[in-house]
Order: sequence, then C-alpha cells, then structure tokens
Amino acid sequence: MSRPPVPLDAAQRQQLIGQIGRALATAVPPGWRRMRVEYRAAGRHVEADLAVTGPDGVAVPARPPAEAVQLLGRLRTGMYEPGRGTWLTAVLEFSPEVPPQPTFVLDDEPRWRRVPPPIGFQDELRFFPRAEQHIPGWWRQRAGLPPAPGAGELRTPRVYDGLDAAGRPVVNRPALPPEERERVLGYLEQAPVVLAARSYDADVFDPDRAPEVPLTFRTDGTWVWPGAVAYYLREHGVAPDPELAAHIRARGFVVPDVGEPERERAIVTITSRQSTAD
Repeated sequence: MSRPPVPLDAAQRQQLIGQIGRALATAVPPGWRRMRVEYRAAGRHVEADLAVTGPDGVAVPARPPAEAVQLLGRLRTGMYEPGRGTWLTAVLEFSPEVPPQPTFVLDDEPRWRRVPPPIGFQDELRFFPRAEQHIPGWWRQRAGLPPAPGAGELRTPRVYDGLDAAGRPVVNRPALPPEERERVLGYLEQAPVVLAARSYDADVFDPDRAPEVPLTFRTDGTWVWPGAVAYYLREHGVAPDPELAAHIRARGFVVPDVGEPERERAIVTITSRQSTAD
C-alpha cells in the first residue's frame, strides 16, 4: 500500500455493507434466512468464512464469493483511522427482515484458521500504521516487536456510561441480542476469580434491593472485570462495555486458559487503579 487509505464516510460505509450482502446473496440458495460472514486479516493474510441458514433453520458453511471478499477488504481499508489502525475481524450478519448487523474488532486477536507469520503483522503496521499505545501485547509478540513501555495492565470495562443529574446510572449502549445473552453471561461467570470480598455491594439500578452485587474481579488474560458486569446483565439486561462484548464474540464465547502470570497482572491492574481512584 503506497498511499494512505481513503476513509469512507458513514453513508459510503453503509452502501458498501449493502453491496457485500448482495454479493453474498448471489452465492447462496434461494430462501435463505440468515447469512453470517466473518472476515479476518493481518497484512496480506486474509481469511473469510460464510455460514448460511436456510428455511430449515440449520446453518451450513458456504464459500464466500470473491467479490464479497474484495468488498470486505475495501471496507477494512476505508475504516482505517490514523494512529488507531483498522479492524482485524469483522462479523456481518444479514437477514431479509432486519438491517445488516456488523461487528468490528480492532484490538483482539482473531480466531485464525492459520496464524499468520510475523511478516503479516509487520505488514499490517506498514499498511495501517498504529500509535504505540494501540498495538496490543499479543500483536507485539506475533510480530516480534519489543514490549511497549509501561506494558502490563489489562483492559477494564465501563460498568455503565455515566451518571445523570440525579446521580442515577446512564446506559448508552445497545442491548445484547437474546441469543447471545446466556453465552456472554457464561463467559463472564466462567473466567477465573482473581480477587473477591465476602461482602456485597448495593445495586445502583435498584438501590432499594438488599446488597447483592458480587465484589469480585475476574480475568481472561486480556480484560479484567468486576462481578457487577455479569450481575447487571443478568438482573437488568445491561450489556457489557461494547468493546468487551466484541472481545467475547471474537473469542467464540470460550474462556481461554489463564495462567498465573496473567492472574498476577490482573491483580496489579485492579489494585493500581483502585489506589489511583482513592
């Protein structure tokens, strides 16, 4: 790539997503009810998987047409943000009844069929340059880069998005699709606990309840989150931080093995942030 990518505006992005859907539809049987395409890339390494659900409700794999794969690559290029990079994984879902449902993941490692060689991640930084703070640790390892200065903290989610004038929590994020809710809850509650208290916190969405919010922290080695995230999803339907939700999807809703070094890093992340807030 010799010239900087030309960004797409919102209308152009939606138009291109529509073109992708039409290109996919040419390769699937009539009467389809749902198409789900997952596109993964790093540098010149590209993977694309298509699953099609027919009238019988069964999803079967299909070969994505070359035109759709090329359009997905164009979408990825057009969504580049200087210094921030572009997404590594996109999942686009199409059905005749509702608008397309896209999910874009910038920082979490894709679920590769075949992990690209180091040159793939090095090329990615040449094609779509990122500032140091936007190169994840796993990427540095894959590309053979040195650790970032001050690296060590894990990502932490926003439990909600702010407070209104009366001090009540505000949520400005889409709800989880019903079919994802239990899978996300399973992920949130199956990750290992790294810190826990014997007491419980008050429910900020229902202060009249007896304290039931678990004062725990769990980690999957990339994120560390309080027990409140799963509690508020289960009790009030509050979706996790959208970036954490995207990460869980990218992991296929399966918690990875978390070693002792990752658990120790999670404790350091929690305690350092709590001491800063004090």
